[in-house]
Amino acid sequence: MAETVLVTGGSGYLGGWCIVELLRHGYEVRASVRDLGREGEIRESLATEAEAGARLSFVCADLGDEAGWSEAVAGCRYVLHVASPFPSVQPDDPDELIVPAREGTLRVLGAALDAGAERVVVTSSVAAIRNDPGASGSDRTEANWTDSANEALSPYTRSKTIAERAAWDFVEQRGQRDRLAVVNPGAILGPVLSDDRSYSLQVVERLMGGLPGVPKFGFGFVDVRDVAALEIAAMTSPDAGGERFIAVNSFLWMSEVGEILRNGLGSRGAKVTTRTVPNLAVRAMAIFDPSLRSILGDLGQRVDYSNEHAKSLLGWQPRPLEETIIDCAESLIQAGVVKQ
Repeated sequence: MAETVLVTGGSGYLGGWCIVELLRHGYEVRASVRDLGREGEIRESLATEAEAGARLSFVCADLGDEAGWSEAVAGCRYVLHVASPFPSVQPDDPDELIVPAREGTLRVLGAALDAGAERVVVTSSVAAIRNDPGASGSDRTEANWTDSANEALSPYTRSKTIAERAAWDFVEQRGQRDRLAVVNPGAILGPVLSDDRSYSLQVVERLMGGLPGVPKFGFGFVDVRDVAALEIAAMTSPDAGGERFIAVNSFLWMSEVGEILRNGLGSRGAKVTTRTVPNLAVRAMAIFDPSLRSILGDLGQRVDYSNEHAKSLLGWQPRPLEETIIDCAESLIQAGVVKQ
């Protein structure tokens, strides 16, 4: 009989690809969603990538409520906790993100351990690594931790750090550190499965939409399919227990992403700009565009992340970013998100 894996946030971008990879590996998958009425559309979005049938089931559970989680984790050997709030605009009150991120993570983790799950993989973020006040140079590893007490950081950054810290504290207190592993992805790109798309996809969407220029801003990018593969490796490897894993391929400035799009899409990438806008102009635009305000402190700053731990311990091999970016663009065109 196939082993059962719970994926929280089954309707989301990364959650969907985790379901695809698990089905391809022969697992039974149980996906948590807040609205069971979405089962049909989720199944339809996955159908082009994996045959689900009876091996995929759904359960109603909300991170903000205790109800449903004991049923969700019952009989599951593994749990991939992928669900997490990510707003397009940062809230004025940081607790609007911090409290549900922390409490939701502990709710899922506690239910899973109580039900006997062998391994829980929590999806955190490089946001929990990036802003380490004691870091030297630009490289970051799993040993680095963002200072969650720094109120100058965005609520999202603080929420991911606080939620991950809470998870590690929880398993330490229970003497069960080996039953937890954490994956820390960077900015996730790749093909879309549905209308539930990662916020980081806006990098490609906006570039293809014909921006007059781009900020001097960059990310450590990774393919959504490679993150899903790392989640499963962290779930099954005996060596992964009690470990964090950075899921980043490499850093690219937005202008470099634009160059890849122009070179890879030919005439379809004619509107893509590679021109960099001066920082002063970006700060002026942020007065009118709230979505820009959260990046102002990082303009012109490059931070690289080492993925050596995931490669050496779990054999992780991310695909070339050029492939990721072009696959992402092709997918957005096909989905009608980007008009040609």
